[in-house]
Amino acid sequence: MSALDELAAAVEAGKAKLVKELVPQAVEEGFTAQQILNDGLLRGMNVVGDRFTRNEAFVPEVLVSARAMNKGTELIKPMLAEEGNEPLGKACLGTVQGDLHDIGKNIVKLLVESKGIEIIDLGVDVPPEKFVETVINEKCDLVLCSALLTTTMPMMGKTIEALKEAGVRDQVKVFVGGAPITQSFCDEIGADYYTEDAASCAAKCEEVLRAK
Repeated sequence: MSALDELAAAVEAGKAKLVKELVPQAVEEGFTAQQILNDGLLRGMNVVGDRFTRNEAFVPEVLVSARAMNKGTELIKPMLAEEGNEPLGKACLGTVQGDLHDIGKNIVKLLVESKGIEIIDLGVDVPPEKFVETVINEKCDLVLCSALLTTTMPMMGKTIEALKEAGVRDQVKVFVGGAPITQSFCDEIGADYYTEDAASCAAKCEEVLRAK
């Protein structure tokens, strides 16, 4: 078994300490940072994401595996920069204004990152202007909006209107999600995609960016 196979298994098992030991080993075996990321760290995280989609894994397991993956990613970031590797794309993510829930948002972040996409996490209670500012300053490809409260759902529509007013709506694809969100609501406010869970959001984000 190569160090990459062991890395994938360690991430899947959520063994952060072992991941930190295996990354240098993979480097010694001659693997590039990109190979370590794609064929080791992300491969293991994708297994967990797939299990989560099938309800065979739960939130704590996802979080533990993501922590292990992040420990490995931190070690290879300098190498990735030296190799000139670019992320697949960039997304800004946030729970809309008036809503302070972040568990679902945090899982989306972890699984989208596992697809090689850079995430700018704006946190919770994010006003439309903040999404717009981030899209402009960071040159984002995607905007990911989350809401758990029905009372905050209209802020998703206002965020899209703010993007239009700023002249950047056509530069990004807008994703909406959260417990009360539906496809019909997505269509009503003019968002591009509705995804019902974090794993399907991550998969759709990857699909959209690869199609660019």
